[in-house]
Amino acid sequence: MKTIKSKTILILLITHIGAMLYGQDAAGSEGSGAMVWLLENIVLVSGILVILAVIFALFKINMMILESQKIQALREHGIEAIEHPELIETTPMWKKVYDWSVALIPVGKEDSIDLGHDYDGIRELDNRLPPWWLGIMYGSIIFAFIYLYNYHWSGSEWSSAAEYEAEMEVAEEAQSIYLEKMANKVNENNVEALMAEADIAAGKDIFNANCAACHGFQGEGLIGPNMTDEYWIHGGGIKNVFKTIKYGVPEKGMIAWKAQMGPFDMQKVASYILTLEGTDPPNQKKAEGTIWVPEEDEAAAESADQES
Repeated sequence: MKTIKSKTILILLITHIGAMLYGQDAAGSEGSGAMVWLLENIVLVSGILVILAVIFALFKINMMILESQKIQALREHGIEAIEHPELIETTPMWKKVYDWSVALIPVGKEDSIDLGHDYDGIRELDNRLPPWWLGIMYGSIIFAFIYLYNYHWSGSEWSSAAEYEAEMEVAEEAQSIYLEKMANKVNENNVEALMAEADIAAGKDIFNANCAACHGFQGEGLIGPNMTDEYWIHGGGIKNVFKTIKYGVPEKGMIAWKAQMGPFDMQKVASYILTLEGTDPPNQKKAEGTIWVPEEDEAAAESADQES
């Protein structure tokens, strides 16, 4: 009957306690950790450690009693244990595994791996690399090839390129949601002209679909006024144009687009209309309104006149 080694039992118990602590940490509320749990239950932990120490001592004593009984039994049969050490298992299993993992060579057998080089009493031995070290090295090499194949060569959805594209799609979707939320907050008081080509192109599409019937596809003006000159009836600049689109000019037949367009779309259209000034398309309608001067330019001109 094989004796269960006490240190093996101790390792199993410690592993079990570690699993309990990990489970407590995982099941605990957010923000709590293993250290917090240990501090809050220091008495319980101390009791567990004492119990483990008692269990270890009992197993150690039990092992010593069993080995003593084996030696006595052998002697009763006329066999000296010292003549047959193999009959008594004195090396624990964990020690055998450890010796194998670090490739230890007993001192008495070092002559078999002596390379014959002696440096001030320090001999050079031909020790083999520890199996655990070789396992890590060979495992790393195998893992490297598997990683390279899966993430670079296979072209699968797990490749780095595919992962990048997936993350970019998520980022674009998040950006669209953010812009949509921000667009709902755009009004005639805080609107700013968009400069991105994509926004200008989108504004052009909206203009052609909704505004070109009255203003012409090039903004030259038909029923509605010319958008390509520097004259404005209701004021130029992004804020005035946005306001005109939003509330319309009912007395001139222009509807209020706020019921049919979102703030972001109106901002795109207004930004596109500003780009039409100076394009000089053919068949332009006669200028209407007055030349619009931005308020900051007008203030600067007034200041210059006062100084002169």
